Amino acid sequence: MEIGKLTEWNSWWDGRGILEELKGKPRPQYKQLIDSIELKEVTVITGVRRSGKSTLMFQMIDYLIKSGIKPEQILFVNLEDKKLIHDSLDDIYGCYRENVNLEEKSYIFLDEVHRKEGWESWIRQKYDLKSNEKFIVSGSCAYLLKREYSTLLTGRNITFEVFPLSFEEFLFFKGVNIGKDKIEKGIVLEKTKFLILKSLREYMAFGGFPEVFLKPKQYKIMILEQYFDDILYKDIVDRYNLNAQKAKELALFFMTNFTGLMSLRNLRNSLNLSYDTIKDYLSYYTEAFLFFTLDYFSYSLKEQKVYASKVYCIDNGLRNAVSFTFSKDEGKLAENLVFINMVREEKDFYYWKSRGEVDFVVKNKDRTLTPINVCYGDEIPERETAALKEFKKQFSRSNDLVIITKNIEKREDGIIFIPLWKYLLLGFKIKIAESS
Repeated sequence: MEIGKLTEWNSWWDGRGILEELKGKPRPQYKQLIDSIELKEVTVITGVRRSGKSTLMFQMIDYLIKSGIKPEQILFVNLEDKKLIHDSLDDIYGCYRENVNLEEKSYIFLDEVHRKEGWESWIRQKYDLKSNEKFIVSGSCAYLLKREYSTLLTGRNITFEVFPLSFEEFLFFKGVNIGKDKIEKGIVLEKTKFLILKSLREYMAFGGFPEVFLKPKQYKIMILEQYFDDILYKDIVDRYNLNAQKAKELALFFMTNFTGLMSLRNLRNSLNLSYDTIKDYLSYYTEAFLFFTLDYFSYSLKEQKVYASKVYCIDNGLRNAVSFTFSKDEGKLAENLVFINMVREEKDFYYWKSRGEVDFVVKNKDRTLTPINVCYGDEIPERETAALKEFKKQFSRSNDLVIITKNIEKREDGIIFIPLWKYLLLGFKIKIAESS
């Protein structure tokens, strides 16, 4: 292959360094990912398309160069580049070694690595032969990056999942100094609180994709629509050779009905799709990180499988850009934010339903349970508190009962009420006095 196919992606080879726009803004929450460049193990970066995986790779490259690593020791390859379609990993590696770095240690970044079949075996061979490389790979497919590679790279990798901006990161990008220690103590300037609430409305509407954040407001929806198409067609339809119209119709149905129970019967009747097709398509959506599912809480696995799952979306902005929206959706958007925040924090959680419904049941490490409802309004309906109490009556391991609210903050009748913005910034590290 021609070396020119690689030089255009590696501007640092000829002294130009890394283009500033490629490095993006720092994301302190992923410092451990950046630091993993020092480890021998393969660094695997997963996450939805456009969540910032490539930017973090360029930040790792910038770190290497500033640490004194020679530019020619660093190779970055975007495997979605059409010029590289017919070049194998051996071709790319051989071309780099022959023309740029014959024998010194190299740091090899393979972006969207799943585009090359057999990449896991290729990297394992290099790793086991103790070749002089550190590999950093990324991909936007959960199946390829969590299941297939696991058997081949067991004990040889360290994995990081990258999400769109959290609310804390969103405020950091906006330059809002929140002072978490002061928030914990309940000392928040009124001006700061107004700024946080204004930012939360923007975050709920346009989501947290980094590039969308940086664009003018009039282009945000247009860009999000393009993201949806890219995820749907590049990561789902093309990869699995699906019917594009059916895939889009079902995805839009889930977008409109997110946070709701997934009734296979209703879906089959509405979209004229078989049960198997719906299940297969949903698995493809989840593998591309577009949707997540939430199972029913039960100590019995058999009982758990009887109940339908609930469906959530990776990003509120993405959902708002392509789906039908209604005034009542604000509550769903708040619930979706709580869900994604729990996924980001790797919580073990479910939903529960009997006479009432509990949005989330968190299984804590000490085996206690935390039931949580999200009620994003100015008043809390009695059914929200009743459902939590019903759950606690049935499950003795329940500890705090929690309702995540719009503005209400209090502790009353054994229930903690936490405003959404505080939960997103602090979790449950909030001391709330009992209401009189």
